[in-house]
Amino acid sequence: MTHEEKRAWIMLVVSVVAYGVYVVVVLGRLDGGPLAAVPYAGALLWTIGGAIAANIVAEIGIGVVNPRASRVKDVRDREIGRLGDHVGQAFVVIGAVSAMLMALAEWDWFWIANVVYLCFVLSAVVGSLAKVIVYRRGVPQW
Repeated sequence: MTHEEKRAWIMLVVSVVAYGVYVVVVLGRLDGGPLAAVPYAGALLWTIGGAIAANIVAEIGIGVVNPRASRVKDVRDREIGRLGDHVGQAFVVIGAVSAMLMALAEWDWFWIANVVYLCFVLSAVVGSLAKVIVYRRGVPQW
């Protein structure tokens, strides 16, 4: 497994776990009221910050576990990275357009923030999943 594939796995796992923690925390604060009334901002910021920190720590960890592993990216790594980024980028655009339309329709900030966060997570998950699949099955030839 290459260093870049390990990084894709880390991003995939950390993104899913962090978003899962966020959902559990927000739903745990529900207390029978409307979902949009739940205090979410702190949990959102902490899970994003925690995901960033966990990703950094995990990448440092794989560097410590195997210090002699090559960090050099070849053409295949760059192609796979580009493909994964392109696949995941669509969700960033979907999130931005959705947030803009929701703001124009004057939806509650809770929904706007959560759609943006969900789309960022989907971007990371789908992009990382695409990278892992291509590393396992090979670069498609079109």
